Amino acid sequence: MAAETDAARDRVLAARAGLGEELEILEASARAAVDIPAKVRKSPAKAAAIAGGAGFLVLGGPKRVFRAGKRAVFGKPDPLPKSMLPDQVEASLRALGDDGAAVRGALERDFAAYAKRAQRDRARVRTLLILTVARPVLAGASRAASRWLFRADGEGFQARLDEIRERTARRPGGRGHEDDARTTDAGSGLGS
Repeated sequence: MAAETDAARDRVLAARAGLGEELEILEASARAAVDIPAKVRKSPAKAAAIAGGAGFLVLGGPKRVFRAGKRAVFGKPDPLPKSMLPDQVEASLRALGDDGAAVRGALERDFAAYAKRAQRDRARVRTLLILTVARPVLAGASRAASRWLFRADGEGFQARLDEIRERTARRPGGRGHEDDARTTDAGSGLGS
């Protein structure tokens, strides 16, 4: 009975040590993945490109580029006329006499509401077309940027793992150097 108890205790201690090892590896991996200053130092061009791309999106760059392309293809848009009403309607309004100002105001309000609705409808179609094209491109770019930003590179991971193991060894009741040699050999393939 005592042998079974000792074997169970040994298994529990081994599982606890294995859990500690896994926690150290997890912590090192997480710290290496979110160590953004180290990634910026290691690859400043990629970091600048990601920051520039994010700034481009936040400041409405795609909309500006689309407008500039539209202006380049179709030319500068014509300025709005002083009056939005067609010439025939203008002539009819002038024929109304004194009451023409009230009629003009009502017609202009109705026409402005119609123009606003038509503009909104055109904007919806244009937005739908842009999203259909831009969404896959932006999704791929953001996936690539986040993959690069949160990846755990071998050097950073190994440095963090060594720091965590040193900290664990300094703690009272921490693992000894015999365990470090065993786990370093076993975990050396993870960082590469």
